Amino acid sequence: MIAIEPKTEPASRSIYIAPLRGFSVAFAFIFGLALFGLVGQVRANSRLFWSFMGAVVVLLAWSAVLFGSAWGRRRKLALEFAPRLQHYLQACLQTAIFAYWGWYWRQVYDSYYLVIAQLVFAYAFDLLLSWSRRDIYRLSFLPFPIVFSTNLFLWFKPDWFYFQFMMLALGFAAKELFRWNKQGRDTHIFNPSSFSLMVFSLGLVLTGTTDITWGKEIAITQFYPPHMYLFIFLIGLPAQYLFGVTTMTMPAVVTTYLFGLAYYGATGVYFFFDSYIPISVFFGMHLLFTDPSTAPRTELGRMIFGALYGLGNVAVYHVLHSAGAPEFYDKLLPVPILNVMIQLIDRAAGSQLLRRFDPSGFGRSLVGRRRNLAYIALWTIVFAMTSAAQGVGDKHPGQFVPFWQRACREDRPHACPYLAVLHANFCRQGSGWACNELGILQAERQLDRIPAEGWFERGCDLGFMPACRNMNRIITGRATAETASPTLQDYPIILRGSKTPISNLTPFALYALACSQGWPDTCDQIRR
Repeated sequence: MIAIEPKTEPASRSIYIAPLRGFSVAFAFIFGLALFGLVGQVRANSRLFWSFMGAVVVLLAWSAVLFGSAWGRRRKLALEFAPRLQHYLQACLQTAIFAYWGWYWRQVYDSYYLVIAQLVFAYAFDLLLSWSRRDIYRLSFLPFPIVFSTNLFLWFKPDWFYFQFMMLALGFAAKELFRWNKQGRDTHIFNPSSFSLMVFSLGLVLTGTTDITWGKEIAITQFYPPHMYLFIFLIGLPAQYLFGVTTMTMPAVVTTYLFGLAYYGATGVYFFFDSYIPISVFFGMHLLFTDPSTAPRTELGRMIFGALYGLGNVAVYHVLHSAGAPEFYDKLLPVPILNVMIQLIDRAAGSQLLRRFDPSGFGRSLVGRRRNLAYIALWTIVFAMTSAAQGVGDKHPGQFVPFWQRACREDRPHACPYLAVLHANFCRQGSGWACNELGILQAERQLDRIPAEGWFERGCDLGFMPACRNMNRIITGRATAETASPTLQDYPIILRGSKTPISNLTPFALYALACSQGWPDTCDQIRR
């Protein structure tokens, strides 16, 4: 059985400093954080401003106690520069994701100063925490992947931004305080960002306060850029080559996809509605649970770990959906639970029962990064086949209304409620056709005339004449079943699926897109 060995890191360099100089280092970070109070967007929001000032006061008070005590006890502090490849590589890859994603969701670019502020806070907090517990602080790029990973999945809105600082503080505290002996090495138990994400996610779910975050918008808009699955696949390759994490990512993706196929075969609808694997879950499979330090060390153990993460997403999604809670937390909650299980997983992988499935028995001549490269080649084939089968990518049928219309007519599980959600979203975005269809669905399927009348009125206000006639009919108690094809004004809204809004398409291009999605009679339009 092959264990994944740690890579050799560059030699670190240390300098010894007096407590007063140590305070000057800490003060530089704290002063940098305080300067964000001068940023126009921060000064314009009093609650955001006091979030920053509150963090500054806490860090200053901590510094005064720490360095005053160190001075009195004549401690000699050490500052060690210890860069690690996995930290700065991950930071570079995550920066590329923010750049691509932000081009299609401008909130990312608009919030850049908040991400930088979190980095400054993270360095200050990590430095003070380390010197509070020992004489040495290892200055590295570690805060970058922790901050970036946290922000890829959850942000608090400006009025509640102090929770963002608290979430980062919890992640660093968990890394420092929750530790164990892992095969002779003292190491942290939890992936730092995933532990704090889990704790705050549970708090948000239990209190019903998800709206104070951008969490839902993040999960939706990460699919806006074209070919985002391919982009994340490519972004993940360098880490997979250098650190051998393909054995976690690939089983996670395959397990979730196979479950989705089985669910579709049994029900005729998709478990995650608009995808086999939601893009935010795909992010998690590449960027959240694959920290080599908090994963099993054996090949089979990592494969089991990945498969369990895929199943964990499915289980948590089902629980959240059944409870009426936001489902996007599904990829955040399983990771710390799996982190605790890694030594048990490795022992199970070495048992008589599972040893026969150990992949390390194949290709024994392939070791180190050559073996990683072999797994990447296999993963590339699997990803290409899954993409060709629309398991991942931009063209999944579950994004589009025609699939759910057919599923609703056939009374497939959850199809009509989900179709109502699609119509409601498109109606709010300005589609009179969607308003009319939702009114009909409400009146005929749910026998509830009051909301149906409101949707018809909204459709009428948007200029869709069948909705006006249906509104009059429902008022007079007559049948309400008049429908019509969407107009050219509706198509840019209803054809977008789960992607970014459509703009600047000619009528011919709109009809061609509608035809490709299976809208009735639209193929005839492009042949005229």
